[in-house]
Amino acid sequence: MSDFFDIYNLMILALAVGIFLRLRSVLGRRTGNERQSYDPYTAKSGQERGRDAARDNVVTLPRQPSAEAPAGSGAADVDARLTPVAKKGTPLYDQLLPLVTADPTFEPKRFLEGASMAYEMIVTAFATGDRAMLRPLLSPEVFDGFDAAITEREQAGQTMSTTLIGIEKIAISDASLRNDSARVTVRIESEMISATYNKAGELVDGDPNKVVDVVDVWTFERKVTEKDPNWALVATESA
Repeated sequence: MSDFFDIYNLMILALAVGIFLRLRSVLGRRTGNERQSYDPYTAKSGQERGRDAARDNVVTLPRQPSAEAPAGSGAADVDARLTPVAKKGTPLYDQLLPLVTADPTFEPKRFLEGASMAYEMIVTAFATGDRAMLRPLLSPEVFDGFDAAITEREQAGQTMSTTLIGIEKIAISDASLRNDSARVTVRIESEMISATYNKAGELVDGDPNKVVDVVDVWTFERKVTEKDPNWALVATESA
């Protein structure tokens, strides 16, 4: 997983490929239609395997460079790192406390920034079949799963169009530290426009004129004892 990028390289990469330009170009495309839940990884008409592959994905979150790690390690420093995402005395604060204590480079707020960026890139790249974008973000095994799902879509003559309007809310909902493995679960609420077409150009799933609300729950894991550790997405579900 050494080929993964830190947050600054991800930003440069995102700008270089024009993802943000494509996303921002469609901001405000709201239709006023009644919304309904929709999973961008789930497509009907023979794409069930693609959905399963997407749910088993592994990605790396941008991490905070060690050079910018907090200098202190006392209670005040811990509070400063935790209170932006969890109030003191809450269960989430208590869950995150062992993580920030074990890993002085872990910044929950920056973690969420990286999770947000990774979410945008992966959703967009999977929908467009952008293997070049997916490859450095996924482990070789998981990339094979995404590649298989994209290949199945191509062989069926189907195309998928997904526009991520924006992430409305992203928050850590759960965290734990067992042995040297840290797990952080993130709830992501976003708005998307998504549609899948067959080879004749006929709509088979979704609605290109409807903005829908999507809620995903992604769980990331890493070894806190590793030098320059990377986060892996180990579980996903739609709420």
